Amino acid sequence: MGKEYLIDTNAVIDYLDNKLPKKANAFIDGINSNISVITRIELLAWPGASDKQTRILMEFVEMSEVFNLQEDIILKSINIRKSHKTKLPDALIAATAFVHEFTIITRNTKDFEMIEGLEVINPYDI
Repeated sequence: MGKEYLIDTNAVIDYLDNKLPKKANAFIDGINSNISVITRIELLAWPGASDKQTRILMEFVEMSEVFNLQEDIILKSINIRKSHKTKLPDALIAATAFVHEFTIITRNTKDFEMIEGLEVINPYDI
């Protein structure tokens, strides 16, 4: 089995808005769509989304593998929060990536760079 990825909220939005470079869009088209339950919540709670955008977001979430909170993710996020000044949503996304051995795709690499052992790629650098 090849490398697996967890797509962060900002990367999903840029992907769906066709803001990513063609190479990054093609890359995301070719991988499994894995997202954290946090990304699901952030996408579907977007207050400024039009009806059309909401439908697109819902379709993306429905076709994605959504990783819910489990005890091992909760414990890892506690450890991350204790060790780093990481926001709770970012800690949960990072913990999900650690537990499932995913590389995170995000444009906000600074949110995760201080977490040792976590693989992160910026879709704009693909």
